[in-house]
Amino acid sequence: VQLQASGGGLVQAGGSLRLSCAASGRTFSNYHMGWFRQAPGKEREVVAAISRRGVTTYYTDSVKGRFTISRNNAENTVYLQMNSLKPEDTAVYYCAADTSLGFGMHLYEYDYWGQGTEVTVSS
Repeated sequence: VQLQASGGGLVQAGGSLRLSCAASGRTFSNYHMGWFRQAPGKEREVVAAISRRGVTTYYTDSVKGRFTISRNNAENTVYLQMNSLKPEDTAVYYCAADTSLGFGMHLYEYDYWGQGTEVTVSS
């Protein structure tokens, strides 16, 4: 599967951005999907994940209540709505697909990765 992330940009603290990730292929609904981010000098970390049908979601503590992950299986797209952005949210954001049966939120569980979209939050 090929993943194309978009929607990043420069925003002031307190602002919002919506990231999108378009997937190729006919089996998007078979994949759990996740958003990860990597800030300069830091390791890549999970931000949010969503199960195949969108029933189950996971958020890392630092984004709970501010970010929302969703998906549209008919359009092969997963979204990350980011509100109340903070300077510490600045990072390159990646979408990824997990083809395994279990719903995971660890990097090693994800098989396919998009190219990343950069988010910069100014103070």
